[in-house]
Amino acid sequence: MADTARKPHAIMIPYPYQGHINPFVSLAMKLASQGFTITFVNTQSVHSRISRAQSGTDAADIFAGARNSGLDIRYATVSDGFPLGFDRSANHDQFVEGLIHVFSAHVDELVATLSASDPPVTCLIADTFYVWSSAIAAKHNLVSVSFWTEPALVLSLYYHLDLLKKNSHFGSKEKRKDTIDYIPGVETVNPTDLPSYLQSDDTSTVVHRVIYRAFTDVKKADIIICNAVQELESKTLSALHTKQPTYAIGPIVSCFTNQTIATSLWSETDCTPWLNNKPDGSVLYVSFGSHAHTTSKQDIWEIAHGLLSSGSDFIWVVRPDIVSSDEANFLPPGFENSIKGRGVIVRWCSQMKVISHPAIGGFLSHCGWNSVLESIWCKVPLICFPLFTDQFTNRKLVVNDWRIGINLCDRDSITRGEVREKIEYLMSGKTSEKLRNAVKEVSRTLESALTSDGASEKNLSLFIEDLNPCALVYGLECLPSRETKKEEII
Repeated sequence: MADTARKPHAIMIPYPYQGHINPFVSLAMKLASQGFTITFVNTQSVHSRISRAQSGTDAADIFAGARNSGLDIRYATVSDGFPLGFDRSANHDQFVEGLIHVFSAHVDELVATLSASDPPVTCLIADTFYVWSSAIAAKHNLVSVSFWTEPALVLSLYYHLDLLKKNSHFGSKEKRKDTIDYIPGVETVNPTDLPSYLQSDDTSTVVHRVIYRAFTDVKKADIIICNAVQELESKTLSALHTKQPTYAIGPIVSCFTNQTIATSLWSETDCTPWLNNKPDGSVLYVSFGSHAHTTSKQDIWEIAHGLLSSGSDFIWVVRPDIVSSDEANFLPPGFENSIKGRGVIVRWCSQMKVISHPAIGGFLSHCGWNSVLESIWCKVPLICFPLFTDQFTNRKLVVNDWRIGINLCDRDSITRGEVREKIEYLMSGKTSEKLRNAVKEVSRTLESALTSDGASEKNLSLFIEDLNPCALVYGLECLPSRETKKEEII
């Protein structure tokens, strides 16, 4: 790597949500440790929020510490097309329209500016949900890498949207309700396990337009890398790999590296002192992620009363916009006073720091993919309460395939009684023993994948080999043909 002209230089652009930013940052650190130069791009809005979350200080360069340790990671910000004061959560559809139609022009301008970098930029690693990645990569003669931050099963369902349409499981007035058994590499999926957007009757939303265009664009990528583990989704990954080079390099979790990089969009509360006073395995962690709203204020009330009557100690992450951007007082009256000593409510915290603590015995989760991977890594079983997007499919993997968690409910609304019942089951060492043994076994699979001879490390090497010096210096035509790589998947 001494010859900087032949050193891979990747521009990395995550989708501007917390759940996408975190794995992108961890992957940037991983690739930099493999000799890559990385230019990491956040939107100015995301950067502003990260800066405000750091006790009001200006996190001018979130990778400064990593660079001081010898990693070549550069940092850039670009406008997403909206003023910093624009409420992106309250105006979600307008914001997403901007990501489709406006943001790409700002990215294109930045990539053109970076074309004079030393070493030269050689590839664009963009979130799969961007609809314009392959066009920008082609314009600037870069290798187009699509980074999928969710499980391979969800990628395959979106990838084969045409089959779901053809068989009337999606986009049909009379949607079929029988089992889906025709997706290559996927044994069976129930319609209720599809991502929420594929269960929707209204398929004309802005998010559906993102899905249609993004999963047309991903098929133009030179390489797909995904935050999945080969041993856990081998058939699905192998089937995708026959279409185009697809490498599972997960789990990409925030403990991927010892470096601490500021990524949180909210100020974090340190729960460690409180947890230190609790017995091992006695505390339930409750969090519904960084983006999703719960279905109603009533659901929050039922969860609150269920927590209260369960008798378990708990930490509950309650974002200010957990119900909606303009709903304020959504906890039951007097709830916070009634939980003193056995419950803590925080706006945000370092999730890995909390669930890796010995006092944590369970996780009531929305089943976001980062949360699932982190819970498995820390050997913590789950209660699944999916809210939208991939979370319903992730629940299938957790509950049905790997048997490391239980489902909270199958109805649109929940009751305090079933919340209490599921918490009592999970937090009892005797009744949940099978779950705990299973999550330990799956955790060992994750750890094995990241060893020097593990599948994810081998797949990472194959990915880097695809970015060979010829392709890096002279352009995409020198990439190995896709046919020659089909049989090389681990």
